[in-house]
Amino acid sequence: MCSDMLCPSPVEASKLRQARSTCRALSFISFVCFAASEAAAFVTVPLLAFLATIFFLFAYSTKFNERFKGFCFPLMDFIRCVIASIIFFIISIMAVSKYPDGSSKAAGIFGFIATIVYALDFYLIFNELTVFLKQGGESNEEPSGQREDNSDSDSD
Repeated sequence: MCSDMLCPSPVEASKLRQARSTCRALSFISFVCFAASEAAAFVTVPLLAFLATIFFLFAYSTKFNERFKGFCFPLMDFIRCVIASIIFFIISIMAVSKYPDGSSKAAGIFGFIATIVYALDFYLIFNELTVFLKQGGESNEEPSGQREDNSDSDSD
């Protein structure tokens, strides 16, 4: 059911592309700021968020997601955005409050901006996913009608 990717309208696709590009850029900037700061322990979060965003961009642009029918790529993308938003928020609070150097503060501010952009991205993906699941629910009603026909033939 989840393997067929919904084709969003051109306006929604443009918003998603712009949000993903912004997520990529902010993750990379946060990575550089954390690498240069005293809060270097947090460098893995923006790096993994950057790599995951690149992976999903690659998967969608090369239609890689259509080859693997077992994975629900829109749901995985949604979960990625939710997790990245929560973790960016937590490490940004820690970087701003705990470390006094300027690059930690800059990394925290870029992390807060990344939190907002990831939240916007998961909101857009959530809207796309709800429409997708509603359409999938309509297609599931047809087989249940066939099951009822088969159950009538079994009872004869």
